[in-house]
Amino acid sequence: MEITSGDLLKQIEFPSDLRKFTEDDLSQICDELRQYIIDVVSVKGGHFGASLGVVELTVALHYIFNTPYDQLVWDVGHQAYGHKILTGRRKIFPTNRVYKGISGFPKRKESEYDTFGVGHSSTSISSALGMSVASGYKKEKDRQHIAVIGDGALTAGMAFEGLNHAGFVNNNLLVILNDNCMSIDPNVGALKEYLTDITTSHTYNRVKDEVWNLLGKLSKFGKNAQEIVSKVESGIKTTLLNQSNLFESLNFRYFGPVDGHDVVHLSKILNDLKDIPGPKLLHCVTVKGKGFEPAEKDQTKWHAPGLFNKDTGEIVKSVLKGPKPPKYQEVFGHTIVELAENNPKIMGVTPAMPSGSSMNIMMEAMPDRAFDVGIAEQHAVTFSAGIATQGLIPFCNIYSSFMQRAYDQVIHDVALQNLNVVFCLDRGGVAGADGPTHHGAYDLAYMRCVPNMIVSAPINEEALRDLMFTAQQDNMGPFTIRYPRGEGVMPDWKTPMKVLEVGKGNMLCDGDDVAILTIGHIGNYAIKACSILAKEGVCPAHYDMVFAKPIDEGMLHEVFSKFNKIITVEDGCIIGGMGSAVIEFMTDNGYFARVKRMGLPDRPIEHGTQIELHTECGFHPEGIVEKVRELLMDNQGLMVS
Repeated sequence: MEITSGDLLKQIEFPSDLRKFTEDDLSQICDELRQYIIDVVSVKGGHFGASLGVVELTVALHYIFNTPYDQLVWDVGHQAYGHKILTGRRKIFPTNRVYKGISGFPKRKESEYDTFGVGHSSTSISSALGMSVASGYKKEKDRQHIAVIGDGALTAGMAFEGLNHAGFVNNNLLVILNDNCMSIDPNVGALKEYLTDITTSHTYNRVKDEVWNLLGKLSKFGKNAQEIVSKVESGIKTTLLNQSNLFESLNFRYFGPVDGHDVVHLSKILNDLKDIPGPKLLHCVTVKGKGFEPAEKDQTKWHAPGLFNKDTGEIVKSVLKGPKPPKYQEVFGHTIVELAENNPKIMGVTPAMPSGSSMNIMMEAMPDRAFDVGIAEQHAVTFSAGIATQGLIPFCNIYSSFMQRAYDQVIHDVALQNLNVVFCLDRGGVAGADGPTHHGAYDLAYMRCVPNMIVSAPINEEALRDLMFTAQQDNMGPFTIRYPRGEGVMPDWKTPMKVLEVGKGNMLCDGDDVAILTIGHIGNYAIKACSILAKEGVCPAHYDMVFAKPIDEGMLHEVFSKFNKIITVEDGCIIGGMGSAVIEFMTDNGYFARVKRMGLPDRPIEHGTQIELHTECGFHPEGIVEKVRELLMDNQGLMVS
């Protein structure tokens, strides 16, 4: 079914077309843009509420600023669907997040309007400031630099680092705070309360009206505009007396709060702000999911709801027959509660992903023992380290790609002190449609080289429960458990969890022709491959390593003593992962064999379904079968590749 856009929107290929319309047309353009996003996402899937909330802001920005010459940075990137539609991608927007289609996030190689690649949060202020400094160096004094930061991104420390530097550098920079009180789940922390106080303050709102009345007349003052602004600022400080403003204390001129859904008013404000030099912050109050009632009422559910009926608001559910096995995330959520009920030392920590990681289950059951710390991965790790110094056992649940942001804290604050922090790395391996910024490609490699760190990955949900049970035993030290997005097998909830021997793998299938060594959920592909090969008369042995560190050296001695042809398979980067550990063992112990490593290649993996990406990378069941065939047919002698 072809998805068509409205009468005005179909006339806009690029922002230059948008600027041909009058202000009176902007409201209709916003309505058509919002409806087009609803039409496409309802049948194609993707992020939803965040982009609906910034429709008016998106239109106003491209209407007033000379993009792409004026540099516009989105933060976080899932707010940018409207931006993509207005910047040359309206016709191909239905391919959003589809394999070989456009990315769900701004991406520099996709469009010149995407000035900075964004998938993680809180990078806009630093990157836009860098752009402004570069423009100043190149004498491009007429160039504007705008950072749109929202959906909870201002809670991260990096955003404050950028604000602090920008206030000192004093370059021409406009930060637009999209304040909707949400990330994926509701925002938490003192900053959220502070912004709420500003938004509801009668004093601020009264002064705000006076500010905008004056700003609306700036053009009449010509060269005296800066003097007028200074007087306005002085008036604000006098009127507010002892009521401080965080952003003004960082040398930003603060304007707002303003209605982020009044496109005409926003356009006038942005046009006036262009004439004010130095760092400025415009505080826009918006509603996540604006214009689609179900999304406004349940903003967490509609952050990325999947497919849905745009007329009724009913989310399309799977029609698979039989009971659906729980996702790894759900198993984690229920298991940590089960463990915590029996072990009072267990605590839960997550940086702004309680529903995504299922930490919300523990937060509801034990609110005094589970914490959402906001979009602050570094803080989450060191906060967990502090908990661990007092003899408690924090389970710190962070998406694998987000953990990259806290790597120093993992080493410096946890590993060097040998603290028992359990890192549950969600979304290990390819994450699907979110693409390269969200794939958990590197955790096996970057955790394996950290001293004192145990690195593990379960082959199924039952093994996840056993690893979690093992990790909370006494004196375990730093312990990593990585698992993928999605589901596998239904665990036997009634079977007691057992303590696993750290560094001990399992032989799942004995054989004589070739050894297949796997780690994590991807081992299920090898199980299917072994079944296919058995029908061809090939007898492979299959070993589930379970631990990448410490690796099962006893089992590896058996493998290299018996086999001279070995395949390693992992859903992680091929450099430095489990396969590399196997080759290191081989060379350190004087063995010689032909070892083929299968994993994510040394390049960014784009977006698509997990099956599509596994197939592209070659380690789906048929790919493993083909690799075994190649290896068995290779008579060129023993070598490492």
